[in-house]
Amino acid sequence: MLLTLWDAWGPGGGLDVQDAGKLIDAEVAARWSRGLFPSVTMANKGPSYGLSRDVQSKIEKKYDDELEERLVEWIVAQCGAGVGRPERGRLGFQVWLKNGVVLSELVNSLYPEGSKPVKIPKPPPTMVFKQMEQVAQFLKAAEDYGVVKTDIFQTVDLFEGKDIAAVQRTVMALGSLAVTKNDGHYRGDPSWFMKKSQEYKRDFSDSQLKEGKNVIGLQMGSNKGASQAGMTGYGRPRQIIS
Repeated sequence: MLLTLWDAWGPGGGLDVQDAGKLIDAEVAARWSRGLFPSVTMANKGPSYGLSRDVQSKIEKKYDDELEERLVEWIVAQCGAGVGRPERGRLGFQVWLKNGVVLSELVNSLYPEGSKPVKIPKPPPTMVFKQMEQVAQFLKAAEDYGVVKTDIFQTVDLFEGKDIAAVQRTVMALGSLAVTKNDGHYRGDPSWFMKKSQEYKRDFSDSQLKEGKNVIGLQMGSNKGASQAGMTGYGRPRQIIS
């Protein structure tokens, strides 16, 4: 029977919470390596039917194979050949990024030495919850880098394969930000990503601001182009010549 926290920490256990947790992790890892647990993923659920299946099918159709190729090229150029390459296709792309290590390498490469935001474990995590934690750290770092929340995928989108197109969208947004910042950390072809629009600040002097108060705004109408030529004064009869 699997050692429980109560066995290790309860009466007679003699261990504090941290030591008990480490002991349980070690036993789980040992049994996993001996094949005593079945292969477990977060996707162990029955197939979708009806409306759920239709929705999932539409989501899967959003996956862009051409974008996948571009993103893979950028990740390899940015992180180095050590990250390897995935098998072509949605499943291969998912498996490549699933444990969070490649994604963490990617976001770390956009920072200078000594300022890397994500700690990458050695060897790569194999436990399910550790992999999900690694992905979550990448998402936090991507958001801190400037990726807006609407472009951030959910952990289950990658881990369960629910929406790999959303994963593509997050990586693409990260690349666009890196190109836009142009701080020397981007590697690869800048044409792979669109630059994000940037604000254009204008500074006006006090005298210019005062002059602006005397200008009639367009929303008030315009006094240009109007003419009284040919008009008669008020109260005078119109002269009709036959």
